[in-house]
Amino acid sequence: MLEVEVRSFITKSQYNSFLKFFKKKGKFLNRENQTTYYFSGSHDLRIQKNDNFAKLWLKGGKIHDKYREDIEVKCDKEDFEKLESLLVMMGFQVKIKWFRKRNNFLWEGTKVSVDFTRGYGYIIEFEKIVPSIKKEKTYKLLLEKAKDLGIMVTKREEFDKKFNYYKNNWKRLI
Repeated sequence: MLEVEVRSFITKSQYNSFLKFFKKKGKFLNRENQTTYYFSGSHDLRIQKNDNFAKLWLKGGKIHDKYREDIEVKCDKEDFEKLESLLVMMGFQVKIKWFRKRNNFLWEGTKVSVDFTRGYGYIIEFEKIVPSIKKEKTYKLLLEKAKDLGIMVTKREEFDKKFNYYKNNWKRLI
């Protein structure tokens, strides 16, 4: 199974409008306060804790790919610091700390997240988990959903540029 995503930077005004829209037109799933640490190495290895649990998380491919394999191991949120210690003892270093408020909705069969990440900005994300064979069709469907809402999908190059800036400046930005 692959995670297929379409995402875009949005303004604070759009963020507030989308929260109202999806509360009215979708099904509110939850609001999470997320703390995510990205680790050094050749893979996209992370740990995250939210209001309910912690997880060790490995994403295949490269950051901002349209579709990626996603492997998660969940544990008690109290184990977040243990996960960090374990990875540091194995030689990994924390590259980035990320602090996000995420609002999750189900809208027309699609998971939609409306986010604010401290020092990074406002983002809307459309996501589906599908078998590999359906990845292209699903990606096109998600693009259409964004377009129907008047969202210009942010290009990967812009996400990469903003992410690299955050990676190099996160300590100052947060």
